[in-house]
Amino acid sequence: MGYEVVVVGVSAGGLQALCTIAGSLTPDFNMAMVIVQHRSKDSYALCDVLQECSAMPMHEIIDKEPISPGQIYLAPPDYHVLVERGYFSLSVDDPIRHSRPSIDLMFETAADAYGREVIGVVLTGANHDGARGLRQIVDRGGAAIVQDPATAEVAVMPRAAYAMVPEANVVPVEEIAPLLLALQRAGSPRTETR
Repeated sequence: MGYEVVVVGVSAGGLQALCTIAGSLTPDFNMAMVIVQHRSKDSYALCDVLQECSAMPMHEIIDKEPISPGQIYLAPPDYHVLVERGYFSLSVDDPIRHSRPSIDLMFETAADAYGREVIGVVLTGANHDGARGLRQIVDRGGAAIVQDPATAEVAVMPRAAYAMVPEANVVPVEEIAPLLLALQRAGSPRTETR
C-alpha cells in the first residue's frame, strides 16, 4: 500500500518553507498535497505567490472538491478543511485554538480517512497546532515529518510536534521534498528518528 496524501501544517514564517518544498517537487510526485497555513481572513494572494515557486498545479480548495494526485491544495482563508476519503469538505465551525483553518483538524480527518496512506508534515510556526494531529496520523500508521527547528523561522510549532511525535523524521526544510519523494517510492510507512 502506497501513500496517497501529504498534509502540511505551517504558520508564522511559512512562505519561504513552502516555496522551498513546492519548488523542489519533481514531476514524478504523484501524491495529493494539502496545505493549511494560518493566515488572515483577507489573505488571498498565497496561492499565486506559491505558484510562482513551483511547477506543480495548485489552487485553493473548493467544498466537495475531489482529491486528485499530483496536485497541491491550499486551505482557503477562514475555513476549516476536512479531508474525506476522495474529497474535501470546508467548514466555518468555530476556530480551534484560535485558528481557522486548524492544522490539527485537517490532520485528524486525514488520519481517519487515509490511515497508513497519509504523510503529515509540520513546518515553522508560533503555536502548538498540528502536534496532536500529527500524533494521530502516526497512531493510524501514517508517516510524520517535522522541519528541523534549527531551520525554522519560528521553532515553536516544529518543537511541539517533535515533542509529541519523537519518532518523526526531523529534517532541514530543504530535505523535506526529497524525503517525500523517497517515501513515495518506498510505498509503505517508515520512520527514521534522529
